Amino acid sequence: MVGIVVASHSRSLAEGVVEVARMMAPDVPIIAAGGMDDGSTGTSCRKIIGAVKQVYSDDGVALIADIGSSILSAEMAVEILKRPNLKIVDCPLVEGAVIAAVESKLGKTLAEIETSAIRSRTIRKLA
Repeated sequence: MVGIVVASHSRSLAEGVVEVARMMAPDVPIIAAGGMDDGSTGTSCRKIIGAVKQVYSDDGVALIADIGSSILSAEMAVEILKRPNLKIVDCPLVEGAVIAAVESKLGKTLAEIETSAIRSRTIRKLA
């Protein structure tokens, strides 16, 4: 099963996204990596690396980040870890994480999950 890491500047935001995704897919390995090591707002490459290590399997990990420096921290983590099947997915944080969790629960591959999560950019919320 593909693991998921939600990286955000805010610990509570990342944890909230994980909470929502777990409602849809409670058995999927998904973890938050939000905020700095000291609990302040910001991004921590070290937290992202630790989170990836916790949910990594041969199926891989979808790394979903919010904005700005969280993307840079995620890119550094990918470069440091050099693991196969570790992919930053360019998608909306909430919608992408929920879709990724559901797709992982259904046994989809990392590539299939990435495609579905990217498509979440176009989900209309109002008709």
